Amino acid sequence: MKVRVGKRGVVVIPKSVRERLGIREGMILELEVAGEALVLRARDLWAELRRRGSGAKVDVDAFERELDEAGEEWLEGFAGGT
Repeated sequence: MKVRVGKRGVVVIPKSVRERLGIREGMILELEVAGEALVLRARDLWAELRRRGSGAKVDVDAFERELDEAGEEWLEGFAGGT
């Protein structure tokens, strides 16, 4: 599959691939340079946090909400600064 690199290095992941891998807007992907290749990995970080924190005394849902809000505020500031 071929994709084009746009302005500022933006690459659009085809919809069929996003749907197959469960990639959603705002999701953070893991990027690795492997020799001459770029490897993107879709990981459900929330599921991983829940698994790792299952024995912790933390309200993961509240933490997720707060993190989402902070991320939105950061993105708004970032987008406004360009």
